[in-house]
Amino acid sequence: MNKSVKLLKSLTDVDGIAGHEMDVKALMHDYLEPVSDEIVEDNLGGIVGKKSATNGTKTLMVAGHLDEIGFIVTKIDNEGYLKFTPIGGWWNQVMLSQKVTITTDDGRKIRGIIGSKPPHVLSPEDRKKNVDMKEMFIDIGVKSKKEGEQYGIEVGNMVTPYSEFETLANQKYLTAKAFDNRYGCALAVDVLQNLKNEAIDVNLVSGANVQEEVGLRGAKVAANKIKPDLAIAVDVAVAYDTPGMSGQVSDTALGNGPVVIIMDASNIGHVGFTKHIKAVAQKHNISIQLDTTAGGGTDAGSIHVANEGTPTVSIGVALRYMHSNVSVLHTDDYKNSVALVTEIVKSLNDDVIDQIIW
Repeated sequence: MNKSVKLLKSLTDVDGIAGHEMDVKALMHDYLEPVSDEIVEDNLGGIVGKKSATNGTKTLMVAGHLDEIGFIVTKIDNEGYLKFTPIGGWWNQVMLSQKVTITTDDGRKIRGIIGSKPPHVLSPEDRKKNVDMKEMFIDIGVKSKKEGEQYGIEVGNMVTPYSEFETLANQKYLTAKAFDNRYGCALAVDVLQNLKNEAIDVNLVSGANVQEEVGLRGAKVAANKIKPDLAIAVDVAVAYDTPGMSGQVSDTALGNGPVVIIMDASNIGHVGFTKHIKAVAQKHNISIQLDTTAGGGTDAGSIHVANEGTPTVSIGVALRYMHSNVSVLHTDDYKNSVALVTEIVKSLNDDVIDQIIW
């Protein structure tokens, strides 16, 4: 397992939904500190490493997000089953019979299962219906509310998907929970690592925001603190290379290179910066994919309207099975996205940024 894959594994293994990113932030601090001139944090929990320009006054923000999708416990019933509400976007059909982890206030990890009825007791009509999330429950293996509370279970506990980090048949294909968006966290670290011993002509702040999955909240706070002149939101993109998806609204596929988001529901990628990114990719022979999506968004949606406006583009990798207990990423895409962002940083100086912004 190479260094970047180990980095991805360690970051995806940590549990941290929106508002509960503390352990992810602590791990990011450990990774960022050795490759940064200083660490910058905001009051909501965002963290970035800063590398100062040798020459130049302008700042580039490279930002992933710490949080993953999950749930919060809302009730413990008399039989000890847990009711919950989603934190981030879920499709009901991917949830039943999946394992989850409940984290108590004292840090205890308790395995649970989102229960389901066996098909034997379902009518033909019921088998065709999606189960409403309000009807779902988590079974932690206790007989009563009192017993559940003895294990530290309380309303407000964080619930995260449980999935082991693994390689698939072709070992360039990785599966794990939370590639959305620990991928962006890992990239932020690896870009700083690549540039650790190099002089650059732009101040680089590279790290991760909080609470992206519940409305791009932490990015607004971070951008207001950092006040970047340019920004790259690093996040995943939908892969359209699976049955039922191929040939639809996009051709993005695993293994075909980083994805530059031209527009989504939260942001129209800055045209000048997008042109510059495409030129950098061509110069360094990095294949990229261009994508548009009518739904969803990234932290670019908050960053680009921060302060007096920040030219922002979202760059990511195609990801299969996004917003589920499992997702699939290609290591070549990860490697090339790190290379692309590294070269973008190296291409920037005050004059270039002025030309980009027009």
